[in-house]
Amino acid sequence: MTDTTTPAPAAATAAKAHRARRRIPTRTPHQAVRPGARRGGPLAALPWALPASAFVGVLLVYPFFRSVYGSFFEDNGFTSSYTGIDNYTRLADDPIFGRSLLNTLMWVAGTLLLPVLLGLLIAVATHRSRFGGVAQLVIVLPFAISAAATAVLWNFMLTSDGAVNQFLRGVGLDSWAQTWLLEWPQNTLALIVASTWQATGINVVLFAIGLRANPRDTVEAAQLDGASGWRMFRYITLPQLRAVTVVVVGMAVVNSLKAFDMIWILTKGGPSRSSETLALTMYREAFRLFHVGYGSAIALVLSVIVVASSWAYLRRQMPDTGWAKA
Repeated sequence: MTDTTTPAPAAATAAKAHRARRRIPTRTPHQAVRPGARRGGPLAALPWALPASAFVGVLLVYPFFRSVYGSFFEDNGFTSSYTGIDNYTRLADDPIFGRSLLNTLMWVAGTLLLPVLLGLLIAVATHRSRFGGVAQLVIVLPFAISAAATAVLWNFMLTSDGAVNQFLRGVGLDSWAQTWLLEWPQNTLALIVASTWQATGINVVLFAIGLRANPRDTVEAAQLDGASGWRMFRYITLPQLRAVTVVVVGMAVVNSLKAFDMIWILTKGGPSRSSETLALTMYREAFRLFHVGYGSAIALVLSVIVVASSWAYLRRQMPDTGWAKA
């Protein structure tokens, strides 16, 4: 009778015995690597971070502290003398600074009411529509145009004999024709509208991305429960866009506080500096009138406003983050 049991190969048996005698330890994937055994040690990444740190220090940190220091001096670019907080007390009595601050607040309000709101409404209206992609592309195109080219285009439209007034006169609305860029507050409002034409596109893109990321199951469940129209938008769509809205609103507020290029090309802050914002007033005082110390004080005030408003907004919108609780 034949034995059907197959003996183990001799080589495998010998190898197993050899490992048992030597008791060679084998490290499993779950065993942690000792900190001292990491390649390069804890300072290995320092050489890679130094160039970026130096870049940030030279372009951001040093200018900031230099502006803080310079704001306590009366400096015309050639001579300087210490004046303490005189540059800051001068801000309270300067009507140009007051008008610039008011214009800046108008830019913030206009940016929130126009580009952000229009971007949201257009993204929702064109979402899942037949020609929604084409409509979004047309609206996004102005964002690809530089601010200088946009300002030149709107200058052609908003001058006293520009395209807007010619159109109004052509349709018999002569009384509606205005000197759009020559009187306050309509010059600031016209600048905000011109900026809205360019800035709405990026907001449409961001909101459209947020809408595509929304789970389809939630929308279908709401539709089965009878939600539609305003109720669908208010209770389903808008809450799901909260993360995108935080980004869009934050970007809009910061950009509106720093508004400069559109204003400078269209009006240069005029007439009589009536359309200046804080950023443009800072530039004119420091680099045009050579009031470097006073311009540094305005720059510091603008920086504090930007940082404080951003921090307050993000803390309110994201209260669960660690830095927001600080």
